[in-house]
Amino acid sequence: MSADLAAYVLGIGDDALVAAQRLGELYASSPEMEEDVALANIALDQLGAARLLLEYAAELTGDGDEDTLAFLRGPDGFRNHTLVELPNGDFAVTIAKLLFLAAWQRPLYARLAAFPDERLAGIAATAGLESAYHLDHAAQWTIRLGDGTAESHRRMQDAIDTLWPYARELFTLDPVAERIGVTPPRAEWDEMIGATLAEATLHVPAPADVPDLDGRAGRHTPHLGPLLDEMQSLHRAHPGARW
Repeated sequence: MSADLAAYVLGIGDDALVAAQRLGELYASSPEMEEDVALANIALDQLGAARLLLEYAAELTGDGDEDTLAFLRGPDGFRNHTLVELPNGDFAVTIAKLLFLAAWQRPLYARLAAFPDERLAGIAATAGLESAYHLDHAAQWTIRLGDGTAESHRRMQDAIDTLWPYARELFTLDPVAERIGVTPPRAEWDEMIGATLAEATLHVPAPADVPDLDGRAGRHTPHLGPLLDEMQSLHRAHPGARW
């Protein structure tokens, strides 16, 4: 149980860490100043959850600490879903990624808040409160863009269509999650995404084949390597440094 729990905590911690790094790239690049602040705050929320989760994963394995896990693993060692590592693209892609992720994290954290392991339950309870805001923020932007101009509608639908196969990876079989008794929140995700897209006058894409990728097994897109190169550069240049 301990090894499976460590692997599971590492996976959801990596989701939060990589999502934070991608969102952090957007600071001062959003369409308006208020959105710069909003996305930066969401990135900080994800980073805070990542730190707690990676710290716990390191304690469970007895190997290193949160910095070791964040900065000294290569792409093959990361266990995040591939959705979060994809480039930001235009603003519609950024919002679609956040919508898909938050609609998965919010009900997942709600389930984990009642998990028998008190440490994980406590982390999930806090992260769940933050993910509720992330979901609302992404949903409001999806509706605003989808039900806006013809151009914003087209871009939002294109983003949904492009990311849809990667979002479905969130619900592929995860043997580790199954062994510790965590069920992916598929029904809740479908309901939240369906309702948001309907209000945004967008359509749910037709079923599509999931790319031959499995982030939980370490099979990632080519985009993760450059992201980690940037994220890990300072730590690797000054090993052991403390501020």
